[in-house]
Amino acid sequence: MNELTHLDATGAAQMVDVGAKAVTERVAIASGAVVMQPQTLDLIMHSGLKKGDVIAVARIAGIMAAKKTHELIPLCHQLLISKVSVDIVPDTALPGLRVTATVKVTGQTGVEMEALTAVSVACLTVYDMAKAVDKAMEINDIRLMEKTGGKSGSYRAEPR
Repeated sequence: MNELTHLDATGAAQMVDVGAKAVTERVAIASGAVVMQPQTLDLIMHSGLKKGDVIAVARIAGIMAAKKTHELIPLCHQLLISKVSVDIVPDTALPGLRVTATVKVTGQTGVEMEALTAVSVACLTVYDMAKAVDKAMEINDIRLMEKTGGKSGSYRAEPR
């Protein structure tokens, strides 16, 4: 296993210097889910919540979160992101919503944290908008699914 890069020789936190890294295209895909009562999913899918279009608002929240990751997660670099997409689809088998975020940059550091932050905030937004009807919702399985680019190469999560 590699050493932690955010610690200096004394163990103090530090921001990693990416100045000498090659500029490459980097893509990260993260996913997660919000599990809810079937009636809650039905309300969301048929615009039955007073707060409005849950999926549209959660998508925008996820996109905004990816762009603000450097403000939320200590030691993350501010990146000139070229693409963020947040897809939210119903899954009656959960029942609930599956959230996937894809983030792309051409730069010197990866966008895994931006993709994970997008999914996390989109899921939290779903919870916030539907909590009046279903406080027992669960946010599950937020994880990095895939990443490409950079010195460490590609990664793909094993299916569960």
